[in-house]
Amino acid sequence: QVQLVESGGGLVQAGGSLRLSCAASGPSFSRYAMGWFRQAPGKEREFVAVVGWSGGATSYADSVKGRFTISRENVKNTMYLQMNSLKPEDTAVYYCAADRSPFGSSFDSEYDYWGQGTQVTVSS
Repeated sequence: QVQLVESGGGLVQAGGSLRLSCAASGPSFSRYAMGWFRQAPGKEREFVAVVGWSGGATSYADSVKGRFTISRENVKNTMYLQMNSLKPEDTAVYYCAADRSPFGSSFDSEYDYWGQGTQVTVSS
């Protein structure tokens, strides 16, 4: 059983930055690929980014590529999402999730554990 807790959300102006964290408790954090997803009001949850077991393999949604960076520190059982050049359309609740596969997936149905989410609001 893995428990995930997100933090770091908030209100920021367009063009600003935020760093989200996802702290994991439970065994074998380093044996889970970790992903970020987001859900805006009235929209489906969508994939943002994923990082594999070791942190070397990453993948991003086209909408955030070049602006967001996903990373992890296995010794701290923590994953991060550095978000730069934020846009109003990035406004959403951001969720972290854990997947037992080595490289993860862009499909939310593949993930085994989810956090409660953290709100990110970008004002124009």
